[in-house]
Amino acid sequence: MDTYQIFKRTINYYETDKMQVVHHSNYIRYLEECRMDFMRQLHVDYAAMEAAGIMIPVLSVRCDYRSPARFGDTICIIPKLVKFHGVKFEMQYAVYSEDFQTLHNVAESAHCFVDLDFKPVRLKRDHPEIYETMQALVGVELWKE
Repeated sequence: MDTYQIFKRTINYYETDKMQVVHHSNYIRYLEECRMDFMRQLHVDYAAMEAAGIMIPVLSVRCDYRSPARFGDTICIIPKLVKFHGVKFEMQYAVYSEDFQTLHNVAESAHCFVDLDFKPVRLKRDHPEIYETMQALVGVELWKE
């Protein structure tokens, strides 16, 4: 994969507060939407993984709010895989305005691969194709403006 198609999303009215500013909790949802899109583009589809008995729970999330996004704005989220250890991985995200002039949010999330009993899944041994895909992307800038 040479480049990643940036995840874009328009802010809905119901996602905002009385000031028409995105409620802070919605950024967590946006990160998940972006992460699922990112994985799909890498051919590591969540639905296929779940069908194979693999789940990817969230271990932690951190968001730093920089500038409010508002109702009707289109945001662009750029994900980056920053760590991968075969069982756990960490991602970073930058949430920009559609014209990339405003940085709305920077965030991080940590995840792990587990089976249906929440026991760790060793991708290198059990799913080498997923392991190799993930390993090759650590630290790589996939997007272009």
